[in-house]
Amino acid sequence: MSAERPRGSIPPDLTEDAVLGGRLCLRQPRLGHRFGHDAILLAAATPAREGDRVADLGAGVGAAGLALAARVPGARITLIEISPELAALAALNAARNEFAGRVDAVTLDVAAPAADYAAWGLPPASCDVVLMNPPFNDPARHKPSPDRRRRSAHDLAGASLATWIELAARLLRRGGALTAIFRADGVMDLLSVLGREFGAIALLPVHGKPRARAIRVIVGAIKGSRAPPAILPGLVLAEDDGTPTQAAEAVLRHGAELTLLISTGPGGRKSRSCNL
Repeated sequence: MSAERPRGSIPPDLTEDAVLGGRLCLRQPRLGHRFGHDAILLAAATPAREGDRVADLGAGVGAAGLALAARVPGARITLIEISPELAALAALNAARNEFAGRVDAVTLDVAAPAADYAAWGLPPASCDVVLMNPPFNDPARHKPSPDRRRRSAHDLAGASLATWIELAARLLRRGGALTAIFRADGVMDLLSVLGREFGAIALLPVHGKPRARAIRVIVGAIKGSRAPPAILPGLVLAEDDGTPTQAAEAVLRHGAELTLLISTGPGGRKSRSCNL
């Protein structure tokens, strides 16, 4: 998905990678956690609109939030990242891609108190949209990575999945939209915590190849909705011979929107359907 594209002087511990067919150029650590398809799929499925206030939780170097900024020019986005080093790279990437005026990056823990978020302009019910790529490995069941930043990005130790969802619920106004990407075999864990505050839950399975089990699930949900859930036709990333599918190419290379079925009552966001 990404190809290293040197430009100017790059520190030896970083790479500079082009995504979305070159529409974004992002710096990231050479070693440890590096963004991939998940971030771009998450951005494509996030139903932000012009004028929306958006929070990207666990933003890393900003790949998902900046891909969303490229698709929705009028959105105001805050990239939230616990690692000061990655948050600094996210701010640098926003500036280098000319989004600094409407995309900012802050260093915050998802478990930080509400007052800390309010101090950065994110009080309760201040956001229209939240997107997240939360850590999805249980350290009790998966061997932790020896790399600190990779371990922080992938392991749920310290902050539970419920903490992430509770933060999203706090930041969102009633009728606001949450989009998350998670491992497919953990979907029950995700649904169990989403049901406390969210409805109109839409599940989009993501398959590596035709007839293969899903490897990821993209979930959309609406705060305060009572609408029933929906399971959408799956997105297949590659054909049997390994070549990208037309649908995957549209999203990962050309920046197409991957629209989930999200329906709310009066005053909420209108019904949408999967268009790929």
